[in-house]
Amino acid sequence: MELMDIMLRRRSIREYTDEKIPDEKIDKILNAGLLAPTSRNRKPCEFIVVQDKQILEKLAYAKKSGSSMIKNCNTAIVVVADKNKADTWIEDSSIALTYMDLMAASLDIGSCWCQIHLRYSAENRESEEVVREILSLDDDYRIVGILSLGNIAKRLESHNLDEIDKNKIKKY
Repeated sequence: MELMDIMLRRRSIREYTDEKIPDEKIDKILNAGLLAPTSRNRKPCEFIVVQDKQILEKLAYAKKSGSSMIKNCNTAIVVVADKNKADTWIEDSSIALTYMDLMAASLDIGSCWCQIHLRYSAENRESEEVVREILSLDDDYRIVGILSLGNIAKRLESHNLDEIDKNKIKKY
């Protein structure tokens, strides 16, 4: 499958089956995150794989809304970055999340990126603070997002190139 086909096929999937994702596929998704480029190759990102249903449930409530799919996913990957290793932790984490998201799509695994940075819980606590508490992380770790993963329960139609708004491209 070509990269453009994977990009067109990639959708935010929020409904998953109970079927376990094979470990080999999780490993490929993690490898994609590890292969993601980072500023000056500092590699500040670390990946926390969560499959424990109690922890997934807690993570689902780290945000006021838009994170409920985490409690029903098979696996979540929390992307954390040591802010002392690189001031580009937001960009580096975002690229890693994107690489893993695309790898999941190529493996026919449903995924959805849940933003944590700059978000708040229902109790008006910073979502990053909530996630750090759940996972017992040091304050030096920042969290851009969580990637929920699961076998697709409801397949969405692929995007197509006709949807692209070419007016967003400027040429000089």
